[in-house]
Amino acid sequence: MKKIVPTLIAAALAACLPSLASASCGAAFCAVNSNWTAESALAEANDAFDLRFESIKQDQPMTGSRKLAVGEIKAHHDEVSTMNRNAVVRYSHSFGNGFGLEVSGAIGKREHEHIHNHHGAQIFDSWSFTELGDVRVTGRYQLLTMDDPLRPANAGITFGLKLPTGKFDLANGKGAVGERSMQPGTGTTDLILGGYYHRKLVDSDLSWFAQGQFQHALNTRENYRPGAQLGLDVGVRKGISATVGLLGQLNYVYKRADRGSEGEPDSSGGRYLYASPGLSVALPGNKQLYAFYQVPVHRHVTGIQLSADRALVIGLSGQL
Repeated sequence: MKKIVPTLIAAALAACLPSLASASCGAAFCAVNSNWTAESALAEANDAFDLRFESIKQDQPMTGSRKLAVGEIKAHHDEVSTMNRNAVVRYSHSFGNGFGLEVSGAIGKREHEHIHNHHGAQIFDSWSFTELGDVRVTGRYQLLTMDDPLRPANAGITFGLKLPTGKFDLANGKGAVGERSMQPGTGTTDLILGGYYHRKLVDSDLSWFAQGQFQHALNTRENYRPGAQLGLDVGVRKGISATVGLLGQLNYVYKRADRGSEGEPDSSGGRYLYASPGLSVALPGNKQLYAFYQVPVHRHVTGIQLSADRALVIGLSGQL
């Protein structure tokens, strides 16, 4: 097991955290999947961690698949920009019998700006906060393990909940409460279901994975219910030396519109496809540094929303 752990960790650098990307006016997590470490580990008892930092600047207004200038289409308020800086932490434990448990959460620093069009006047509003978001607790079960020493593979399912730990009523210095889509939490409990497959080709030092995840809010909280989300990821790692690997992913996200009087259903939801090239470097002690640079390949949003033209992820992953 020890000799293949660094490669599994590197391959695992395969979100946004099992969070999915979001546009709208506010919160965003990178859609890169760095959750592959625990899922691709073999079924023996161990503990793993992943710590990643994300930088995502949403400063491109869009409608459908078309880019806009700020205020090009008149609205009640014109979105200007949202700067997201997230620190995402994940702890995973494998019980050695095919079952595993994972807890993940993020502290996000968010700075949002928009222009409020009020009776012909343009009023500039801004919000800035650093807060804990919603925590996720998920289990996994490994359904399939192939012990071929040259082509090991495994597959399994994931299941769990997103818990309403983040605040959803933060206001700025003027006392204006921010839109629900920019808040650190949704206020809802969400069901999470997914599946994954991982394979390694030892002779060519090549690994690849596929993963799907569905998230659905189980309740409405103070007139807001986030739209259901589906994420599909495929990724590959190719070793180019004893310690360095090239990484690549395609990440697809589909999000339905939010609901409720606080949900802005006319300007939330969309479809997104991202390309995420990256690099990993093995460290002593079964640890791995990694970085991804994510760019959108296709975006189609409902209404007018802010989107990011790029995102950067830097992380450290490994076994405890």
